[in-house]
Amino acid sequence: MNLIEIIKTRRSIMPNQYNNTPIKENDIIKILDAANWAPTHKRTEPWRFKVLSGSKKEELGIFLANKFKSTAAVFSEFKFEKIKINTNKADVVIAICMQKDVKQLVPEWEEVAAVAMAVQNMWLMATELNIGAYWSSPNLISYADEFFDLKENEVCLGFFYMGHYDLPTPERQPGDINEKITWLK
Repeated sequence: MNLIEIIKTRRSIMPNQYNNTPIKENDIIKILDAANWAPTHKRTEPWRFKVLSGSKKEELGIFLANKFKSTAAVFSEFKFEKIKINTNKADVVIAICMQKDVKQLVPEWEEVAAVAMAVQNMWLMATELNIGAYWSSPNLISYADEFFDLKENEVCLGFFYMGHYDLPTPERQPGDINEKITWLK
């Protein structure tokens, strides 16, 4: 696939669509290396990743489900089970974290944007490798410091679920780009 084909076929592939085929560690490294090439203002490289698999991934699911149960204004058994199942259906879950710049050389929104660009690079590489991916940013990430050993000024921005899948990539047709452009000459 060339770059534009990869961009056009990148999709959110949800954990319930993953099969049980393990992701090779070398492919995980390729995906994370692609993230490391994201643009970053003043070269702060704020992205940090915590790769979970096996029992640690299952522990995360149980932690998130129990945290949901103890904090939800309205509890849903369905959602409780779905939280646990999503981490189990994914072969790998990557916690997407950001190391805040204590010197504040750049605005925080630029650091968040840099992390988002790193995740887009991950997603494009996963697409090239035929690995499904989904970025979830549930409210529960505000409790990530209770599960992960986050460094000072490090925050969790979400979870990147990954797994191989059998279903065809869903079709998508974006709106007309001309409706989103204002030419100023």
